[in-house]
Amino acid sequence: MNRDDFPILNRTIHNRPLIYFDNAATTQKPKQVIETLAYYYEYFNSNIHRGVHGLSQEATALFEDTRQCVRKFINAASNHEIIFTRGTTEAINLVASSFGKMFIHENDEALITEMEHHSNIVPWQLVCEEKKATLKVLPFNDKGELCLDLLDGFLTEKTKIVAVTHTSNSLGTINNINTVIQKAHQKNIPVLIDGAQAMSHEKIDVQELDCDFFAFSGHKMYAPMGVGVLYGKEKWLSVMPPYQGGGEMVQNVSFEQTTYNELPYKFEAGTPSVGDVVALKTAIEYLEKTGIEKIDAYQQQLYQYAFEKLSQIGDIEFYGTAHKKSAILSFNLKGVHPFDVGTILDQFGIAVRTGHHCTQPVMTKFGIPGTVRASFAFYNTFTEIDLFVDAVIKAKTMLM
Repeated sequence: MNRDDFPILNRTIHNRPLIYFDNAATTQKPKQVIETLAYYYEYFNSNIHRGVHGLSQEATALFEDTRQCVRKFINAASNHEIIFTRGTTEAINLVASSFGKMFIHENDEALITEMEHHSNIVPWQLVCEEKKATLKVLPFNDKGELCLDLLDGFLTEKTKIVAVTHTSNSLGTINNINTVIQKAHQKNIPVLIDGAQAMSHEKIDVQELDCDFFAFSGHKMYAPMGVGVLYGKEKWLSVMPPYQGGGEMVQNVSFEQTTYNELPYKFEAGTPSVGDVVALKTAIEYLEKTGIEKIDAYQQQLYQYAFEKLSQIGDIEFYGTAHKKSAILSFNLKGVHPFDVGTILDQFGIAVRTGHHCTQPVMTKFGIPGTVRASFAFYNTFTEIDLFVDAVIKAKTMLM
């Protein structure tokens, strides 16, 4: 694991070395990914699939090479189960819109959980409002663990889909999605997994999970912003209607009727962000070379070290203390607004996220406006955590 691969970590903020603890929002990019993106625009930039000229064919080959790379990375059954999107948000919206249009009707139900990111709440609200269906919400307990003992009661003959986060972006909880999938499938209910927070620290095998849909973003796994992936089982994707209309998703167009392209292109309308897709392949190769299990083990060490150090300060409230957690640490100084803490930490060059983290229902449950969230990546160090803890102590002195 080479910190030197990340050039942005060499810069300063407010005349102090940057300490970047906002990795749950987006990870920094290794120079290999940055170079791939620049190389694409310098030598291969062209629109893909339809062109007969050599440059277009080369760009198309690079684009489709990434699709094959993603298929292998998550062990999908075939390339046409891999849909490129702009990110997790668009991937979930695609399923909510397309699946919802065909399979959700009046008085039906969609089930999500209380810890979902807004991107896995609002799309289902929209489709339920449109179809006059009901959105049901599985709660979590004070530790930030889903109340899976209640799940059977939430799964009814009216439930048409379950949509659940693999890993909470605000609490760090790693959910037992295997149990969710198994229980849902016992009642023939498909399951969508929001995998945005999981991809950079856990090896995902969609066939082993047996999930019906899996969505994730490139930018949270060291790839550029602007590219994401929706995995969907062919049996669903083949019958779902298109999400958007336009170029590439069509086979034949007339004013009387349009026929749609085959998978996966039926769901990829318009010109994609080709360079970002190509760089996603480099990011995946970087992750695999570094070793996802090795990354996760080190990040867990960072989390435990930070948690123990902060626990010694006193007057700190932690949110999300599940038995199984990712390297996400959410906390508040008692009685202090998280924005105030984050502003002071920034003066020490420390980047954390403050606020509700696009999980307002989580904050409402705890009765707080938000939290300070420190989230760690493998390029972070124990020395950085020591400096972070010192800065929190200074913030406490100033604000309490």
